[in-house]
Amino acid sequence: MAKPAGASCNLACEYCYYSEKTGRHNGGDKSALMSDETLELYIKQYMESQSLDCVQFVWHGGEPTLREIDFYRRAMSLQRKYARGRSVQNCLQTNGTLLTDEWCGFLKENSWLVGLSIDGAEKYHDEYRRDKQDRPTWSRVMEGIRLLQRHGVEWNAMAVVNEYNADYPREFYRFFKDIGCQYIQFTPVVERIKATGVLADGYDPEGKVMSFTVSPRQWGDFLIGVFDEWIREDVGSMFIQIFEATLANWMGVEAGICTLAARCGHAAVMEHNGDVYCCDHFVFPAYRLGNIHERTIIEMMASERQQRFGMMKETALPRQCRECEYVFACHGECPRNRFAISSDGEKGLNFLCEGYRRFFAHVTPYMDYMKKELDAGRAPANVMHAWRTDQSLSKS
Repeated sequence: MAKPAGASCNLACEYCYYSEKTGRHNGGDKSALMSDETLELYIKQYMESQSLDCVQFVWHGGEPTLREIDFYRRAMSLQRKYARGRSVQNCLQTNGTLLTDEWCGFLKENSWLVGLSIDGAEKYHDEYRRDKQDRPTWSRVMEGIRLLQRHGVEWNAMAVVNEYNADYPREFYRFFKDIGCQYIQFTPVVERIKATGVLADGYDPEGKVMSFTVSPRQWGDFLIGVFDEWIREDVGSMFIQIFEATLANWMGVEAGICTLAARCGHAAVMEHNGDVYCCDHFVFPAYRLGNIHERTIIEMMASERQQRFGMMKETALPRQCRECEYVFACHGECPRNRFAISSDGEKGLNFLCEGYRRFFAHVTPYMDYMKKELDAGRAPANVMHAWRTDQSLSKS
């Protein structure tokens, strides 16, 4: 992912893991932006590092729409320059508050995919997603969604699950159905600080979890609540990323999201100045791989250091995880959340472990059924009929 405006953002979401990094990467200048020189070098190197026929660029933030549209027009011109016959797909991840007719026309004309952050209905969204003047933002986000829909822009929702909205899974899920959103990514917010008061980048026994962090039990109950709605009537028409990834792991194929994959290390991030870090959630000095003005993306991503980072997800699993019946389904989830202590006193248990175990135990009969259908060449959506007629499923 590339961050053309670095950590700069027009909002001040309370749970943002990135906001404290603004000064670190921008040298205190919150208006620092990616230069044209860095942009061209990034696109050239990124194109050279890809082997597929379609190359995907993800523009992230902070808030990437703080950059003018002409910046992205230059980016597309450079993509064509270095494409060597390959196709290109662009994805913009945004809070939606700065979208205009001009923006949406550009996105539609160039077939950009938009990932838009919204935390459900107004009372849930506005609890933590406010602007720098502490004003609510939901109405502005909804206006952005209406603009995307009016222009026919393909978009999906990125919803953060926190301690406030996690207790209302059905209401939360139905909101997205009501606004016509078919693709949803639910992300649990787990944030902690060290005893020194800074964001934690490693195990700190004296650190604490921030108040907005979703609890393990809440996360499990939230997933179960949404799943029970989805499995009855929405399989094949509503696409919930974590459910799709869980089914993929049940099938023994690649999960499609790094959090539930066996290994990571493929989701590096580049700051506006060309600094590259192992992962978007590990933008700390210890995880800086270098700068594209000094080393190529290929050199950094193929480095022993990055390979070790990716393998660590598997090699650092505590025994409790390795012996768990559901290890194939979560692989210990994201390393950033592995700061709990296992039942036998080992460091590195995932903070959300209890919630994931509850979820996987609940969905096992449904996942088994959908796997059987897929193995037989039939549609997994048949599970909805089975839920209505098969007593063993409907009682699960």
